[in-house]
Amino acid sequence: MIQEQILEKIKEFNRIIIHMHIRPDGDCYGAGFGLKNILKESFPEKEVYVVGEKAEYVDFVGTPDIIDDELFKDALSIVVDTASEERVSDQRFKLAKFVIKIDHHIPVVDYGDLIYVDITRPATAQIILEFFLRFQEELKINMAAATALYTGIVTDTGRFRFRSVTGDTFIAVAHLLNYGLDFVDILSRLSVKSENLMKLQGYVLLNFQKTENGVAYIKMTPDVIEKFDVSLEEATSLVNELSTLEDCPVWILFAEYENNIVRARLRSKGPAINELANKYEGGGHALACGANLGTWDKTEDLLKDADELVKEYKLSLI
Repeated sequence: MIQEQILEKIKEFNRIIIHMHIRPDGDCYGAGFGLKNILKESFPEKEVYVVGEKAEYVDFVGTPDIIDDELFKDALSIVVDTASEERVSDQRFKLAKFVIKIDHHIPVVDYGDLIYVDITRPATAQIILEFFLRFQEELKINMAAATALYTGIVTDTGRFRFRSVTGDTFIAVAHLLNYGLDFVDILSRLSVKSENLMKLQGYVLLNFQKTENGVAYIKMTPDVIEKFDVSLEEATSLVNELSTLEDCPVWILFAEYENNIVRARLRSKGPAINELANKYEGGGHALACGANLGTWDKTEDLLKDADELVKEYKLSLI
């Protein structure tokens, strides 16, 4: 099976480099650093690194390593939580001798020499945890790994509120709690907000808009982010502030990223939105996606399509 093949490749290589996607979220961080700490604990003689961008709101999980190109020679690269090749944060994975992809997103483009994708799992961190549990006679865990994995699972499941959560999720997490993990401390860390972010949260609740059929949305323009003096990462983390509106099964947060590229975070508690995201050079899960719009003008096109999707969804319920 694929898990056995992955373990054999891990045993084969003395240097392992773990890659994350651009703008990593909690699951990406959790899967990456969870795997790193499992491997360091299990094989102390191996070199294990995590490379990519830093995510400040989960920086208690770990800090990405800065390494030279030469380390990729004869190395094993493992890319976690990244559906498509272009979204890998550090493209030097292509320099590695062997590449493994481990992910839970709906496949977009295959890449890597060995591919392990399980879309039935709500988080890649759960896939890593179950990988450890499958081979726990050969692998070891430590508290750093347990912290990372729980963080990844709890953030990508919305504190276990999403429909993608199954009994297997709780069974896997139970092993972390039995290990002695202080999950309350992690949840407390994740719940902390700066005063400025709380004020921005209020702005979102006062200034969101709705389409005719029930798509709630907020535009996090650069001037808004500058006014409240928060980071782009903090601002976009507020996407789910619109999740509790009773008549809006779909909600969207728009923001401007590097090179003035506008992107959208789409969420749903009803209709599948992944095909809509695909139309706008995005993708993800059935109920949680990202899309690349390019300019602010195209937000209106996406909102029109999303509104039509919600209209059809509501009619199907009658």
